[in-house]
Amino acid sequence: MSRDEQLKERWSLVVNKLSDQFADGDILDLDAIIYLIGVQELGQLNRTYKKDQKLDLMHIAICKLLVPYGYYELDFVDNDGWPHYKALETLPHLKAGEQSILMKEAIVNYFLETDYIV
Repeated sequence: MSRDEQLKERWSLVVNKLSDQFADGDILDLDAIIYLIGVQELGQLNRTYKKDQKLDLMHIAICKLLVPYGYYELDFVDNDGWPHYKALETLPHLKAGEQSILMKEAIVNYFLETDYIV
C-alpha cells in the first residue's frame, strides 16, 4: 500500500471513529478534529469555551501536532493549565491542499501515538 493510500485509510478511520464518538455520526471536518485535540491537550474536558478560547484551543492543537516535525516545542504551562509553545522554525509556505495533507498526517500520527487507532 502506498503512503498516500495508507494516509487516506487511516484518516478515514480517525474521522469515522471521532465522528461516532463526538458528533452522533455527523462527519467531523478537519477544524473540528483540531479543536477536539486542543481540548484533549488542555485536559479541561467538561467546560464550555468562549470563541477566543476555541481559537486558542485550535492553536494548542496545531502546535502539539507540529512538535514532531520540529516547528514547535512546549515552552511552559501557565497557572490556568494552558500550554504555551514556542516556534522553533518558520512553517514553510504551503498551498491549501499541502497544508491539509500535512495536518491530516500529523493528526493520524497523533492518534497512532495515543493508541486511539492502530
